[in-house]
Amino acid sequence: MVLLGGALSQIELASSARGLARHYRIGAAARGYDDPAVVHQVAAFTGIGLRPYAPVHLVASRAANGDLTLRWIRRTRIDGDSWMSVEVPLGEDHESYLVRVFRGGELVREQVVAVPEWLYPTALQVDDGLSGAFRIEVAQVSDRFGPGLFRGLDLFA
Repeated sequence: MVLLGGALSQIELASSARGLARHYRIGAAARGYDDPAVVHQVAAFTGIGLRPYAPVHLVASRAANGDLTLRWIRRTRIDGDSWMSVEVPLGEDHESYLVRVFRGGELVREQVVAVPEWLYPTALQVDDGLSGAFRIEVAQVSDRFGPGLFRGLDLFA
């Protein structure tokens, strides 16, 4: 059993220290750091708490000319629990998404967009050699973390 009090807090790390291995000693505060019951661990933290959540509600629609439009809804880590606003706060310096297209598991197109929508014209689909099944994935991009988790749709050309 572990009883945690209000004194527990997240480790503060500078952005430059993300990913660097650090040494930690874990044990009862009343024992010395060299006590045999104290555990020594080496861990590196990548700043997952900064990673943007994956977009949700991906929807693809195809126009009569074959153009494909992909739309999604962004999520946020900052003040996203309120039901008072129409849209959750951005939580980033600017809105940015990374869109990837895969054909047979191979990345054939990657594009950054600034709105939660992407138009994939028929001409680009032909250039990418799409026929049959393909996959489109989207991730919100953070200046502090990079691309967050991807959400994807399996589609057919």
